[in-house]
Order: sequence, then C-alpha cells, then structure tokens
Amino acid sequence: MLTTGIRSPVGIKVFGPDLDTIESIGQHLETVLRTVPGTEDVYAERVTGGSFVDIVPRRMDAARYGLGVENVLAMVQTAIGGMNIDTTVEGRERYAINVRYPRELRDDIDELMRVLVPTPTGAQVPLAQLADIHVTTGPPVIRDENGSLSGWVFVYVRDRDIGSYVADAQAAVNREVQLPASYYLKWTGEYEAMQRIAKRLRLVLPLTLLIIVVLLYLNFRSTVETGIVLFSVPFAAVGSFWLLHLLGYNLSTAVWVGVIALAGVAAETGVVMIVYLDDAFQQARDSGRLRTMADLEAAVIEGAVQRVRPKIMTVLSTMMGLMPIMWTTGTGSDVMKRIAAPMIGGMVSSTVLTLVVIPAIYMMWKARSLRASQ
Repeated sequence: MLTTGIRSPVGIKVFGPDLDTIESIGQHLETVLRTVPGTEDVYAERVTGGSFVDIVPRRMDAARYGLGVENVLAMVQTAIGGMNIDTTVEGRERYAINVRYPRELRDDIDELMRVLVPTPTGAQVPLAQLADIHVTTGPPVIRDENGSLSGWVFVYVRDRDIGSYVADAQAAVNREVQLPASYYLKWTGEYEAMQRIAKRLRLVLPLTLLIIVVLLYLNFRSTVETGIVLFSVPFAAVGSFWLLHLLGYNLSTAVWVGVIALAGVAAETGVVMIVYLDDAFQQARDSGRLRTMADLEAAVIEGAVQRVRPKIMTVLSTMMGLMPIMWTTGTGSDVMKRIAAPMIGGMVSSTVLTLVVIPAIYMMWKARSLRASQ
C-alpha cells in the first residue's frame, strides 16, 4: 500500500488521455476479471460521475456594473466557500475566524442565485445577474502518474498465489480487452512488489550458495567434501517444501528468507558430520585399522554414531526456538510463520537424510581411495 498506493493484493492502473475511456476500460476489466478463478472481488474505480456546482461569470453583464471576473469570484469565495479573515486567541488555543453566508442562504441553487455582490457604486446585485450557475458532472478525483491520467482497478484474490493468478488474469485480459491507441495497463499492488523482490532474489539466492561453497572449500580444501556437505541443502529443502505444502503456504518473500536461513543451518550440520567422519577415518588409518572395506565401514559408522547426539541437540534447539512462532496470532505473525515453517520442516528432513545419506556417500568416496591405495 505504501509503495504502490493500491489497497488490494493485485491492482491494475489504466493509463490514457481521456477519463471517460479510462473508466470504460476499467469497467470492462472488472467484468473480465470476475471470470478468472481465484477472484474474490474486483472493483474498478469510477473516475467520473462526481457532481459539482459551476459558477461561470458573464463578463459583459459584470462589466455593466463596473465589476471584473475577479470581483465576482472573490464574492463567491467569501460568501459561499468562506474566507478566514482573522484568528482568535483563547489562551493556548488558536481558532480561525471564518466569514460566509449562513447555510440556509447557500444550500441550493436558488439560494446561490440570490447571493448579493457589491458594486463600486454601493449597489448590491444578485449573483444570478452576473454569472451562470448550474450543476455539472465530472471526475471526483483526477489521478496523474508519469504524465498520464489514470484509473485504478482493485482485485482481491482468494485461495491462489498471486503469481499464478496474475498470469491467468493477464491471459484473460489480453484475450478479452482491446485497448485503444495511447492507452496501456500496469499490473501493480503486492504483485509489483513481488516481481521486484523476485528479481532481487535471483541475485541473492545464487550469491548465498556461492558464499556457502567458498566457505566450505576454505574449510576443507577439498571439492569432494564440499560437494558432500552441499548435499544436505537439498535434503533440508525436501522437508521445508513438504511442510509448506501441508500448511497451505504459497511461496513468498518471507518463505524464501526462511529457505536461505535453512540453507546456512543445513550446511553447518553437514560440516559437523564431515568433521566427525574425517576424525574417525583419520584415527582408524593412523592406528592401522584401515585395511579392508569392513574396517572402512566400521570407521564411518563410528563417526556417524558420534554425530547423532550433536545433530539431535542442534535440531531440537532450533525447533524449540521456532515452534512458538507457529502458534502466534498477533500483528506480523503471518510473516513470521512463513519464515519459521521452512526451517522447521527442513530440520526434520535434514536430520534423517544427513545421518543416513552423507555417511553412505562419504564411504563410497573413501572406498575408491582405499582400493586405489591397495
């Protein structure tokens, strides 16, 4: 709302040079969008239809009484609209003194016609003898953006993610709505913010993974061990997306923030697993107990078993810290739940898969080295 001005999840801004045509296009969009699955409500802003009282001075008639247009309109401003002529001081309070005709002398067209306008000679002339007064229709609000007039269409979406809804809505609009020349549409609202953030995430996500890879390589000095640790990231993502599916959460910025945080935690637990496996392997080799495949398997199992308790403690501490968020109901709870849910689901799947799959991959790698040395 603050960045786009649209009070609904999806909005359409219609741009063009004529307000009547903009309103017609908006009403057509309103009809078309009601047929798109997921539309809860749609409202096209009426940019025309406001009622106004126009007072247009007749220059020749005013000149007969020695009056100019500014004299007539100054009386209209003062007697009808009201003019602040002074300020009264009441202790620490200040009040403007406004002068105008009482309401009963200005509440309909006939009364307005009898408003008296003073002339230089001192005579009082009714306003009807100096100006034409009539009611006209026009735009209640004129919106201007990027040098063009605009009208807004507000769309409320239910039971669908905004991205797929807008894709279907755009297809329906392109198929059903023919825009005149010089008129164009802009899809905005939360959708515009989502597009902007998606563009940013296309840079942030690869950069996050690159940083993780660089840090892992600097720690292990081995591309193989770096790759093994990275296996824990998709393992964690499996549980993350399963929990999102069960909770009915759509992908959003908050969800991706949780996924990025989960990637760091998953890589951290994978590092600890590799450290324990390397330590057990090194001890077995230094003590001369690493001669056969059975010896290698025993060493890998020993390292993996030592990792069970730290892994369970890490997972439980993380989940215990995040689970209360899933029961909150206050302001901002929706966002926090979507950040916490990927981490909770990812911790469950990474616990199982890291303890089972990474030791198996590690053993396959070391088995090749053991065969080569023999």
